[in-house]
Amino acid sequence: MSGCTPVFALSLRGTIAVLCGSLLAPLALAAETGHEDHIHDTAELSPTVITAIAPSSPLTVVTNPKDPRQPVPASDGGDYLKTIPGFSVIRAGGTNGDPVLRGMFGSRLNILTNGGMMLGACPGRMDAPTSYISPETYDRLTVIKGPQSVIWGPGGSAGTILFERDPEKFGELGSRVNGSVLAGSNGRFDKVLDAAAGNQLGYVRFVGNQSHSDDFEDGNGDTVPSRWDKWNGDVSLGWTPDADTLLELTAGKGDGEARSAGRGMDGSQFKRESLGLRFEKSNIGEVLDKVEAQVYYNYADHVMDNYTLRSPGMMAMVSNVDRRTLGARIKATWRWADMQLISGIDAQTNEHRKRGGMGIDAYKGKPWDKDADFHNYGVFGELTWYATGEDRLITGARLDRASARDLRTGIATSGDTRADTLPSGFVRYEHDLAAVPATTYIGLGHTQRFPDYWELFSPTLAPTGSVNAFDGIKPEKTTQLDFGIQYRDERLEAWASGYVGQIRDYILFDYVPGKGGMGSKLVSQAQNIDARIMGGELGAAYKLTENWKADATLAYAWGKNSSDGKALPQMPPLESRLGLTYSRDTWSVGALWRLVAEQNRIAKNQGNVVGKDYDTSSGFGVFSLNGAYKINSNLKLSAGVDNLFDKTYAEHLNLAGNAGFGYPANSVQPVNEPGRTFWTKVDFSF
Repeated sequence: MSGCTPVFALSLRGTIAVLCGSLLAPLALAAETGHEDHIHDTAELSPTVITAIAPSSPLTVVTNPKDPRQPVPASDGGDYLKTIPGFSVIRAGGTNGDPVLRGMFGSRLNILTNGGMMLGACPGRMDAPTSYISPETYDRLTVIKGPQSVIWGPGGSAGTILFERDPEKFGELGSRVNGSVLAGSNGRFDKVLDAAAGNQLGYVRFVGNQSHSDDFEDGNGDTVPSRWDKWNGDVSLGWTPDADTLLELTAGKGDGEARSAGRGMDGSQFKRESLGLRFEKSNIGEVLDKVEAQVYYNYADHVMDNYTLRSPGMMAMVSNVDRRTLGARIKATWRWADMQLISGIDAQTNEHRKRGGMGIDAYKGKPWDKDADFHNYGVFGELTWYATGEDRLITGARLDRASARDLRTGIATSGDTRADTLPSGFVRYEHDLAAVPATTYIGLGHTQRFPDYWELFSPTLAPTGSVNAFDGIKPEKTTQLDFGIQYRDERLEAWASGYVGQIRDYILFDYVPGKGGMGSKLVSQAQNIDARIMGGELGAAYKLTENWKADATLAYAWGKNSSDGKALPQMPPLESRLGLTYSRDTWSVGALWRLVAEQNRIAKNQGNVVGKDYDTSSGFGVFSLNGAYKINSNLKLSAGVDNLFDKTYAEHLNLAGNAGFGYPANSVQPVNEPGRTFWTKVDFSF
């Protein structure tokens, strides 16, 4: 692939996206009556920039990912999650970082898009599930912290993340168009178009985006390899024969490329294909209220190499991996006078393949080698008892049958299948205080998680006493207590949440010197340990006057390897965000001061399949400014400068710079973050 070909392809697809919007836009202007009947039309654009997100209910955060936010609006799902207290990202350069919640990583987070799961294929998670997600193309982001839900699939011991698009609801014939354009430092240029047309019987919706950035410069003025190009396009066709029935078909594709200063190869292809079909029927009867059914298909085709986006050095090499995921879910909502029950079943199967070689495009024409397939079948139920007007008891239970088959050739476990039956459940009590407008809660959850592809197939060395990771790694068992309080009145919104947990058979990666010709190169070895975790988040937003508002958040995570008494690796340091905003009717200005403490509690050369603790990290503070102006109800302009004082800093959860980009060989030099960054964004809605 030549250097100019990807840019041309992106520009062509971007032009198609703009043309689609242009075709739909006249409908919005010509059918004013229909537009007024568009039931879930987006509210008027708010003249603010989001710098912090508070919980909307106990352990649950709900936000609109279309809202402008600071730092510079996100290029992927992991980048957006960083604005929610408790989240961090394992960084490797500009984009495609891997999200971490309360120090927990990987499939400890259930990440769903429109109810389906998009699993990456790279053995090193270069294409983490969030790398295929463009946040602004979704209507709602929901985060459920801790093992406090059972209806969204197996595992999810750290939390559940839902990126969702709402069905369209039109009255008479009409349409709507929403979109944005973003430009910023380092060649950043993003375009988003979200358009829909329909009537009371159905609709068609198109969502497309492009995102581009060049390499950025850190605070020292040094270039950090980090450029990317991405695009996505999704179409939805909905049939709504009446107000209580929905049948929706969705289809989407995407692709991109990204280079990462912290990796030995770059991603030259991130192809995505998605299909989905869902059915919803509401207001069925006095007891059976709603039935939902869904089937989805997601395919990731990922290429990584060391020559498309960098000089290959002594030898060019390439790897092509893919994964097909097919899943389904059916659930029903039952209501009584003081109870609600959501029950159902779900299933998922996925297969992984690989091919590659030495030399440019050496994978092309080679046959695929299928190395693994996974299956999971689950049954669940979640019951809410409204005991009084102030008291609620929520309980849930889930049972999964999970299995994996090793299809690699020439190894001891070739052809073997392993399977486990895994129970999970939780109970949570919520109470609304009578004396003050506040809600308290406490919940206990237990989750058993089957090891994922990366934990079973990526480690180089076998766990002690086993022939390989597939043979020896046990399911992970998390028991966690969550508790907190939320307060809200006209001037003050405050909240605090804490957790204490014990994890049996926690899956830990050790990085040890290789053997058998690997020299001093560190290779990975997975093992099970026992661990203890605790921490929490708190925040407050106070309306000082009619125009001034201050907000603050604090997040802390702590972990201990109780098997050997050491710190649990890959724990983010204490972090705080302080914000101050002045707003009038149509405009606002604000400041954000992000403060991160040093991290001295590390477990050197231990971590996960992506990152490891290689050194302690220094604390830092980054100061940013933003402003927004609502030109009218349909047009908004926002702008900001991140890292105003051009500070040089690096996140603790980070990869060391790779020698292929000139970093010292076997170094522990982290990849720095961007220096002073300017950006401006235009949002439109009509």
